[in-house]
Amino acid sequence: MSLTFGGGPLSKNAPGTVNYTLSAPHHALFMQPFPRRVRAVLAGTTVLDTVQGHLLHETSLMPQLYVPTEDLRGGSLTPSDHTTHCPYKGDAAYWHLTVGERTVQNAVWAYPDPKPEASWLRGLSSVYWEAADAWFDEEEEVRAHLRDPYHRVDTRPASVLVRVRHGDQVVALSGNARVLSETGLPNRYYIPPDDVRTDLLVPSGTDYHCPYKGQARYWHLRTGDRDLVDAAWSFTAPLSDGRDVRDHFCFLHDELEITTEPK
Repeated sequence: MSLTFGGGPLSKNAPGTVNYTLSAPHHALFMQPFPRRVRAVLAGTTVLDTVQGHLLHETSLMPQLYVPTEDLRGGSLTPSDHTTHCPYKGDAAYWHLTVGERTVQNAVWAYPDPKPEASWLRGLSSVYWEAADAWFDEEEEVRAHLRDPYHRVDTRPASVLVRVRHGDQVVALSGNARVLSETGLPNRYYIPPDDVRTDLLVPSGTDYHCPYKGQARYWHLRTGDRDLVDAAWSFTAPLSDGRDVRDHFCFLHDELEITTEPK
């Protein structure tokens, strides 16, 4: 994510604060080996199993896993009439993936004759993330997408007093907040539950899984006449990068004012 979004070197708005020039098109590609075994499972069958995967970093896109075509196994591939054209990679061919009675249309694609500047894609195929029921990075099940090795999450005890306000009502006030810095995103303050008006929070039913921080649960904020929808979230089942903010609340809503001041 850090390479291809925000101010990353392969983003559309690459930084000017460098002493070099990248000789690259406006839309850049960069592929590198992925260091661990990756598996994908469909209908209880492993359909992808590789230790030779590569992550393709591409401007404005999330990194995409490409694997040697021979590492697709356990299901049958049927050629599809569907094709797409990428001005940077070439013409893509597609295959349907079948396991038993279940078929996922256009689940797999490859560039049989890639553009010369992307010739290293020859012999590699990719599977849509949603085409599989489960993905594994080594023995850890991964949701959403594989972790980008250039994406980082750091959490520190905040040096400021954090106040969350809705109108005249203080929703949270804490001198014990944690500041979470994540590549490509603004800093977020996570506030311990003892410093939050939790009586104003109602579970919203919205869940979100972050590949770096883990499983998040969202909350509505009760106001006098209505709820602010999904105004806060907390990581109830964090991964390693989210453990320092487990069960802390983070607030973000257009009607909330979040301010900081020296302790």
